[in-house]
Amino acid sequence: MTLDSVMQAPRGPEEDMTGGFRYGGWIAGYWDDFLSNIMNEQMAKPFDILLGRKTYEIFAAYWPYVKSDSPDYSIASKFNDAKKYVTSKTLENLDWTNSILIKGDIVQEIRKIKQQNGPELQVHGSSNLIQTLLKHDLIDEFRLKIFPITFGIGKRLFGDGTIPAAFKLIDSRTSTTGVIVATYERAGKVKTGSVATLETPTGAEPARQTT
Repeated sequence: MTLDSVMQAPRGPEEDMTGGFRYGGWIAGYWDDFLSNIMNEQMAKPFDILLGRKTYEIFAAYWPYVKSDSPDYSIASKFNDAKKYVTSKTLENLDWTNSILIKGDIVQEIRKIKQQNGPELQVHGSSNLIQTLLKHDLIDEFRLKIFPITFGIGKRLFGDGTIPAAFKLIDSRTSTTGVIVATYERAGKVKTGSVATLETPTGAEPARQTT
């Protein structure tokens, strides 16, 4: 995501132009081997995927057709092999191998899936679905890649569904292009209090700072 939490259309200009978004493909100038290795590391263990309709359609139109000589093939093979749970009120048929349509009460069905034995459940993209997950406190861990850029418009990770919640930083690394890779796990409720104002020593002029 960007510094202002935008996560729309990172891979290409026409990936998702919803709302007239014209900055698609914004990760291109920052992606490097470090980030590719991070992705391979995070996808090294078995996983299932939870996707919203829009992201499912984008993924299903690309990943099944990646050829073995493509640099994306390693990730493509993992996506293709994974079980894919898809939330949608309009889709009826899912052509991508190992895809399962979630019907009825989406929140309750996702809770049931989380209670089952199986590998971790990863969410990629799916900005609208994430708002539902945030609203119902269904996210256990964030694996963020924060790019040094802002747009002011676009679909945001932390949007209308965000509730007050505390997280604990469990890993943090930075790429050579300035991308922060940070992993946060859920850590209970938000704690509040007061912080005493630091006093300026007698006779000293306070420094003027802009941060």
